[in-house]
Amino acid sequence: MNIDNLAFDQVSHTLAKQFDSMYYVELETDNFIEFFHSEMLSGLNLPEQGDDFFSFLSEQAKRTVHTDDLDYVLSLIDREKLLKKLEENSSSLIVFRFVLDGQVMHVCHFSILCDDKKHILGCIKNIESEFLDREEQENLLKSAERLARLDELTGIKNKNAFVEHVKEIDDVINNGDYDPVFGVVMCDINDLKRINDTRGHSFGDESIQKACRMICEVFEDSSVYRVGGDEFAVILTGDDFSNRERLLELLKQKSMSNGRLSIGPVVACGMAKYNPGVDRNFQEVYNRADGRMYANKNELKDGNFMGEVRKREESNQLIPDDRMRKLDRLYGALHTVAGDGYIFLTDLKYNFSRWSLSAITDFGLPTDYMYDVEDIWRDYVHPEDVDKYLEAVQSVLEGTPVLYSITYRARKADGTYITLKPRGFILNDSKGIPEYFGGIMLPQ
Repeated sequence: MNIDNLAFDQVSHTLAKQFDSMYYVELETDNFIEFFHSEMLSGLNLPEQGDDFFSFLSEQAKRTVHTDDLDYVLSLIDREKLLKKLEENSSSLIVFRFVLDGQVMHVCHFSILCDDKKHILGCIKNIESEFLDREEQENLLKSAERLARLDELTGIKNKNAFVEHVKEIDDVINNGDYDPVFGVVMCDINDLKRINDTRGHSFGDESIQKACRMICEVFEDSSVYRVGGDEFAVILTGDDFSNRERLLELLKQKSMSNGRLSIGPVVACGMAKYNPGVDRNFQEVYNRADGRMYANKNELKDGNFMGEVRKREESNQLIPDDRMRKLDRLYGALHTVAGDGYIFLTDLKYNFSRWSLSAITDFGLPTDYMYDVEDIWRDYVHPEDVDKYLEAVQSVLEGTPVLYSITYRARKADGTYITLKPRGFILNDSKGIPEYFGGIMLPQ
């Protein structure tokens, strides 16, 4: 064998080793010779030669090809179809699932028309590892793309996702095929810098998370984005757009309650809707909403309740986490034994209360956790019964251990009044100082 034949022999064997099976087929007779097969296929007892390659190929396909892929493979290895494709392209590649000893793997069948046009090479290669690598890469890419559009702190969509959505809306506006229906709400947390400076960034992060939950709960059918450190944008669609005025007012009420009761972040907000034929792009709607948000921000800063919030924070009168947990434990025990009725429990040191959800629902209270609840609840008591109510509360705080005899009327969320008979008690600390005031109000 001369050097050229040796080189050719090495090249052919090297190429053959890239496959798990290789057959050489004479098209005039369909006779074939097996050139090579790997250990993977040894259990199939493949013949070293034969006289009807395409029948052999069809039989092997029925033995080894996954049932979901079989019709597809049989159609592509049909003699006339395969030869026609080889005449046009000189090669054919089929990827399918292969079942061997109960194990499913991806393989490719590669056919090549030789230069003499009288022979073809048929090759099979296991590509499961390449397929898994590609699948893993695609999953990693999708995961990276998804993470690139999510805000790490809040879990909602971030500014990258917002910019993409804005581009989609602008494309619709510019194409002019139809007029999009949407609105924009801009939100900003008041005094976040002061919160970070006075109470630490962890508390500031918690404020951002609470603000995010509040906004998402109000606009539950729309896309909410964190577009800055303390800024959120909502693109209103569907029912949220139809009910936008009511929902914006609800958000403002929740924010005012947070500020007045010192129970959560104060969020300034402003809204604008897209006006077809007037607004040239999304930015013009955004600018109006942003301007209205800053106007609301100034209104909130000028409000007296913000001064009370700062006063309470600066005097360290916010209830600590350990006291909050203790209040929750005591409330849980009270709720377990109280049965029906409206339950309440107040930490007297911090004048901080927890009320049952039934009271929140029936009376329209702003939240289940409240500071200065006696002042808030007084507004729900019938004007003719206010003095009676205040006198009873004062008597308990002055040492009367149990409240029995009083009944009074309270206004429900629908404006009607209901008569309540409270049962109250005082828990003293180790020094005998009243620490908790709780009880249940029974409808009469």
